[in-house]
Amino acid sequence: MKFSKSLLFLFLTTLILFSCKKEKTTEETSKTSLPNYGNVDLDNVFSRKDGKLENKDSIVAVLHRYYKNVWEKGDLWGGLIVAKGDEILYENYRGFAQANHQEPINDTVALHVASVSKTITAMATLKLVEAGKIKLDDPLTKYFSKFPYPKVTVFTLLSQRSGLPKYEHFIEKIKPAPAELSKKFLTNQDILNLLIQYQPELARNTDTGFMYCNTNYALLALIIEKVTKTTFPEAMNQMVFRPLKMKDSYIFQEKNTLTAAKSFYQQGPRVYPYDRLDLIYGDKNVYTTPRDLLNFSKALYSKDFLRSDLKDLIFEPYSNERAGVNNYGLGFRMKIFNNGEKLTYHNGWWHGTNSVFAHLLKSKVTIIAIGNKYSNRVYSALALSGIFENLPPEKEKIRKIMNETDTLKQNQVNDIYSE
Repeated sequence: MKFSKSLLFLFLTTLILFSCKKEKTTEETSKTSLPNYGNVDLDNVFSRKDGKLENKDSIVAVLHRYYKNVWEKGDLWGGLIVAKGDEILYENYRGFAQANHQEPINDTVALHVASVSKTITAMATLKLVEAGKIKLDDPLTKYFSKFPYPKVTVFTLLSQRSGLPKYEHFIEKIKPAPAELSKKFLTNQDILNLLIQYQPELARNTDTGFMYCNTNYALLALIIEKVTKTTFPEAMNQMVFRPLKMKDSYIFQEKNTLTAAKSFYQQGPRVYPYDRLDLIYGDKNVYTTPRDLLNFSKALYSKDFLRSDLKDLIFEPYSNERAGVNNYGLGFRMKIFNNGEKLTYHNGWWHGTNSVFAHLLKSKVTIIAIGNKYSNRVYSALALSGIFENLPPEKEKIRKIMNETDTLKQNQVNDIYSE
């Protein structure tokens, strides 16, 4: 009996110590001195009105039919979420994260979202602007004294108006090939060093128009590192992922090459091999889940996300030199239609990854599609926006997709548009 009590005492002591250690670890990992999004209460972002949805049953039926027609018939792999406010209207996963049909994809398997990463990098940058650590009109020479393009500012990076050459292209033109190109993986610092050393010509004059360029966001990641005095992966953990409970999200690093979800060629399917550009981050390399990305979207709807004047800048169109539907804000693409309606989103592509992140401003609807077996059909998820807002071209696109259905299901589509 005495022996049993001793064992019980030892067990309880161990349990208490373990619990204390666990609480302490959780508390320590959530603490940060960096500006972050911890002030956003994810449980109280939306009002009851935000969650109200007419013809909900018909809409859910159409979302299900869309998934059957596009994802299942097309054998797409990855995850899809459509949510209004807090409520997930539709969610589904299929396919595998590893070769030989290993690790089925589910709601906790982080997938590469490619250029959707730019949206998250932009919001981290703006949080530092809000804290007074960065100014939008700061020239990059403030952070990198030898940077050879004096007119390039933080704002022109965010808005894709810097005119800088695309790193994936200009490095191939350097002759003879620099030593950096013999490395297994290039880094963001390598890209900066090559810009400084070889000073390739601007692709267009700075701030004269839009030019989508990964170099812009690779440099933003370096600025974040400089200002926060920590690595970009850790800065993102402290500023974005942990505060917003994005528990399965991370920035891809070399240590993740064995365990991270792979992307695949459509045929085979065969794994896309890593190449020397695969460790450059800021422009890509956020690995996340649809549910984690939904948390990010929910936070972005919150009045507490950023100071209102900064938040308003995100969805302003900055490339107005030529009339057209397509435009770019700060980390967001947008389509501005003739009726004045605006679709705000970002797509992504890298190797076998295709992704869509639509953040609909009026309806408070989020659409997230992440595919890891190459297919352009993943981008059709953006057309689902036409179900929720008056976006004529997207409405027509989703009608065409749903024309593959039977008459009963087509009537449900008509029901959606009858309001």
